[in-house]
Amino acid sequence: MALALKAENISKQYRLGQVGTGSLTHDLNRFWHQIRGKEDPYLKIGESNDRTQKGESEYVWSLRDINFEIEQGDAVGIIGRNGAGKSTLLKLLSKVTKPTTGRILTNGRIASLLEVGTGFHPEMTGRENVFLNGAILGMTRKEITRKFDEIVDFSGVERYIDTPVKRYSSGMYVRLAFAVAANLESEILIVDEVLAVGDAEFQKKCLGKMGDVSKGEGRTVLFVSHNMTAVKELCSKGILLNQGLLNYQGNVADTIMEYQKNSQKQSSYLHTGSVDSALGNENIRILEFSVKALNDGFLDIDSGVKVKLRFYNFQENINLDTTFELRTYEESVVFHTGVLLSTKNDSKKGEYTVEFEIPKNLLNAGNYYFKLIFGKDQKVALFTANEIVGFEVENVKIGSNMSLLPGVIRPIFDYKLQTP
Repeated sequence: MALALKAENISKQYRLGQVGTGSLTHDLNRFWHQIRGKEDPYLKIGESNDRTQKGESEYVWSLRDINFEIEQGDAVGIIGRNGAGKSTLLKLLSKVTKPTTGRILTNGRIASLLEVGTGFHPEMTGRENVFLNGAILGMTRKEITRKFDEIVDFSGVERYIDTPVKRYSSGMYVRLAFAVAANLESEILIVDEVLAVGDAEFQKKCLGKMGDVSKGEGRTVLFVSHNMTAVKELCSKGILLNQGLLNYQGNVADTIMEYQKNSQKQSSYLHTGSVDSALGNENIRILEFSVKALNDGFLDIDSGVKVKLRFYNFQENINLDTTFELRTYEESVVFHTGVLLSTKNDSKKGEYTVEFEIPKNLLNAGNYYFKLIFGKDQKVALFTANEIVGFEVENVKIGSNMSLLPGVIRPIFDYKLQTP
């Protein structure tokens, strides 16, 4: 199959707090090196784009040495934490900005929706902006006219199509912008988080249209989103970015699993040194604590959760107990449950393992963390570990509904019905 996009060793460097290179001195220095056939001196410096830490250099690499190939008809999800370089990559692929190093090869016209109303002129009407965007894509007026009714119908703003777009609400803006990008006949569609704007019905409509574009029309779609359900629904392949580096690329399920492993929400703790240096105190030392999907895939509502705790106990001849308290990140207690490991004052010094499962279709989508309490006689705390392991449960599609339902749990009951 023919290639739609190819990135060859692309990098993007920015200077903090400045526009462009930032100073005449730096520009002259770059020019002097260039005419002497030398390497740009500022490419040798710079740090990764970690927003959480203070850096030493005024230069940062938003992207560094990115290589990938995307075939025609692929639907590719680009995922990663905030600051990973996702939006920068889309801007480079859309040719909004140039890479500092490397090159991008494209085969076909690109329609991009990077921000609400990208490419719209606020003083022009919706109708005029449709034709303007089509012209920017290289389409003839005849081609745009043929697609015009379809665009307006999809956007749902027919009543306001001859009104300047500066009077549109943000929802109307994004409806029309998405309708233009998705319906004009480009070979490559690049979309950045459009599903974060608009109501649930429009989000579902967008996702359906993007699915049609990639699967039905054979066009290439690149989609950036923090909504893993949307990525899983739409995409067959994934690219994972982390602090400007390409961490993983492969099928979408494996990419999401890698993202969950490497995300801020640490879903496992494993101690590899001596017992005495493990997390704990003179009573208890935690050796391992992990939260994984029952099916060994990534965690979502359908997957269920398996929990494993391994610890070393130093207290002999007591009634030893372990309590698991699951909380949301909004500090709501989901459950508080424990197990007695010895009941006749007969605990042993040594390693204990506790495992249990949380059934699938019980936890709602959201972020959770475990608090562990080790006790004696269910009265005296031997050791307490707060937020040792956190994890995220992804949403799933139920029928045509992708919206997040309220509540901490989302069980599926076996309803018995009697109807007339």
